[in-house]
Amino acid sequence: MSFKIAIIGAGSVGFTKKLFTDILCVPEFRDVEFALTDLSERNLQMIKSILDRVVEFNRLPTKVTATTDRRAALEGARYIISCVRVGGLEAYADDIRIPLKYGIDQCVGDTICAGGILYGQRNIPVILDFCKDILEVAEPGAKFLNYANPMAMNTWAAIEYGRVDTVGLCHGVQHGADQIAEVLGAKSRTELDYVCSGINHQTWFIDLRLNGRKIGKDELVAAFEAHPVYSQQEKLRIDVLKRFGVYSTESNGHLSEYLPWYRKRPDEITRWIDMSDWIHGETGGYLRYSTETRNWFETEFPQFLESAARPIDPAKRSNEHASHILEALETNRVYRGHFNVKNNGIITNLPQDAIIESPGFVDRFGINMASGITLPEACAATCISSINVQRMSVHAAISGDIDLLKLAVLHDPLVGAVSTPEEVWQMVDEMVVAQARWLPQYADAVPAAKERLSKSRIKTREWAGAARRDVRSIEELRAEKTALKQAV
Repeated sequence: MSFKIAIIGAGSVGFTKKLFTDILCVPEFRDVEFALTDLSERNLQMIKSILDRVVEFNRLPTKVTATTDRRAALEGARYIISCVRVGGLEAYADDIRIPLKYGIDQCVGDTICAGGILYGQRNIPVILDFCKDILEVAEPGAKFLNYANPMAMNTWAAIEYGRVDTVGLCHGVQHGADQIAEVLGAKSRTELDYVCSGINHQTWFIDLRLNGRKIGKDELVAAFEAHPVYSQQEKLRIDVLKRFGVYSTESNGHLSEYLPWYRKRPDEITRWIDMSDWIHGETGGYLRYSTETRNWFETEFPQFLESAARPIDPAKRSNEHASHILEALETNRVYRGHFNVKNNGIITNLPQDAIIESPGFVDRFGINMASGITLPEACAATCISSINVQRMSVHAAISGDIDLLKLAVLHDPLVGAVSTPEEVWQMVDEMVVAQARWLPQYADAVPAAKERLSKSRIKTREWAGAARRDVRSIEELRAEKTALKQAV
């Protein structure tokens, strides 16, 4: 088979390499063309040299091109994969730093909450530019696979306003299933059958069966509480499991910032999180991890390049959905996964216009979702709170209405648990001014926001957060990796 796959934001080096090798695990895909595009010429050349090394070592006919000209990369593409982070780590740092001044402590800040909402404001205009190019120069009927966060907002904008065939993809469900299989003593995840449904980063395992036997709440709670690691790392998730009756897909840190109960006070944050790794609730944890990962890659690039000269092993193909979706569409080998699409009756007790994440099957006829799913009421209520925030955020991003943006932030569960309306209004002004270069839709609102900030008397504080860690140096990272190897 010969067709073109464009990857936007291909400078996300590790993830791009994973997608690339996954796709090349499909024998029929050895002749495809990969067109890489990114704003950074330097990052593009680094990832291209890595992928070229993979192709050369495995003696493949695969073609890899790289260009900062996005339309050239998209021209004739059948599939477009987006991994973009608009504003990079510079804007992301403000997503964490500015809300902290108002007492809002986030672990990740890329889905909702103050950081995720502003992230969506930066991404959505760019996503619509992608959609415009796809409609104009890609292969007719091209499919847009969005991996970029905030997943629901980006996918919502691409479907409703971009008018492109779009599916949002995430790996949270797979990671949650791996945990459940482990605590239940399964030999592999294939023994676990499950229905997981909700919205991205708030998806719920509403039906669990181990080798055909239904697993109830009490058995699952007991299994997690008995686990020597997860009982400490996932205290918040286990508490939600006890109260809601079902397990959430998302990590302790992710889940903590979508709810109004666990990160509202510093003492509560330290009670519920675990500092063994960023993903369990550390303040700004993903920002620190992303910064360290970037620094490590830039320093250790020769090592990454050398490690690319290895055989592609289909047995090591990851559980990221993209390669499996492409394989199903092109070869008709049926694939079952969890996909982000517009609801339209798939989940009966969530709004019809929402972007939901739920089970579906893929074959040559497309992505076919299992419909008629009803969530437990507590899960639906939590999802609806986020959906309302997402809807307002998308509409604000499209219209450039800063008042609607402030209302979206005000209605966020964690923001509402921590901040007053006056604080929210000032915080949004501050974030929009700080990120103005990435927010063209708010250009007319920036002068007035600056004027309001100059007259404001609302007190803020310089606060690192309840559980902040410093970015580690390359030397510290190298010593840690050496110690881990020696321990093994």
